[in-house]
Amino acid sequence: MNQAHQTHQTALVTGAYRGIGRELTRQLAARGWRVVAVHRRPADPAGGPLRALGALELPEVDVRRPAGLLAAVRALGVERLDLLINNAGVFLNEALGAIDYDDVLTQLEVNAVAPLRVTEELLPLLGAGSKVVQVTSRMGSIADNTSGAYYGYRMSKAALNAASASLALDLRPRGVAVALVHPGFVRTEMTGGRGLIEPEESARGILARADALTLAESGGFWHVDGSRLPW
Repeated sequence: MNQAHQTHQTALVTGAYRGIGRELTRQLAARGWRVVAVHRRPADPAGGPLRALGALELPEVDVRRPAGLLAAVRALGVERLDLLINNAGVFLNEALGAIDYDDVLTQLEVNAVAPLRVTEELLPLLGAGSKVVQVTSRMGSIADNTSGAYYGYRMSKAALNAASASLALDLRPRGVAVALVHPGFVRTEMTGGRGLIEPEESARGILARADALTLAESGGFWHVDGSRLPW
């Protein structure tokens, strides 16, 4: 995959309804890609913003229970994915002394287990040259943790990183490369509008990391700006 606008390539983006996911969908569509936009919102009878971008929309998909997703994607006429971006996630804050363990488990399920389940469900569509991008967080880095708190979120992203390192090894014989990308501190609904960059910049950086990804570097952990992050 290179930086030039392309045709006849297909990407699937989870969490595509808003924020980074919608911007990834927009930018990929602008490149001429066919984009399968997956999200959990109800279907919009009027079409909605994703169809306005030209995406193939799959609403009402719970990434925690992706059984049937493969059949749904194939029903859209897709038999190969060149790029899978596991972007869907949840961000909650737990401070010591006031930890909601249901929230911790929710984040582990959505942020760590669901991307693995989605990838395994869609495995028949991934072949030589396909790429998997896991939208993770530098908050999953143990070495980079200098502020504490955010127990469930940190644990979930560290678990995603661990699973993705194994995924990179297991997919290498198929010719499928995996990247873990921290999207930056992005101004979205998930962060309450706080952040340092806009979704457009984050999505552009995520796609740049996908463009640059090779099988030789599969399993790497990158900041959206291209720098390597510590585990």
